[in-house]
This record gives sequence, C-alpha cells and structure tokens, in this order.
Amino acid sequence: MALQVDNIKRVFKIKIDKEKLDLADPGPHMSPEDVMNFYSNQYTSLTTATVSGPEMKDGAAVYKFESTVGTKG
Repeated sequence: MALQVDNIKRVFKIKIDKEKLDLADPGPHMSPEDVMNFYSNQYTSLTTATVSGPEMKDGAAVYKFESTVGTKG
C-alpha cells in the first residue's frame, strides 16, 4: 500500500477596519510569521499583529493575523 502525501492549502486572513481579506500564500517554504512580515509593507497593521491558528476549515489550514494595537492586557 502506497502512502499518499497531500499538501494542505494555507489561507491567511486579516481584518482591516470592517473588511475581511484573504491573503494568498506566497509560498509553502515560508512560516506564517514570514508571511505576515511579507505582507506588512502592504498592510501596516501587520507590523504589530500576532498569528493565530491554524484552524482546519474546508480542507485548508486557516491562519488569522490579528492586530494587537488598541487592545489592553
């Protein structure tokens, strides 16, 4: 019996104001933190964000970039 290896699709989500965006995966060789840094020039709120996940949803690993600005604690 052969072992089948499937790559799991990664999805990166960010919320800017009230708009939710899905960001494309720039490459499987990048960690979620690297992806966040990759997009931080385009979305400046990512410079102070954290990564949560992955959460499996519809066969994909979903990561969320959540801003820490304006939160207490």
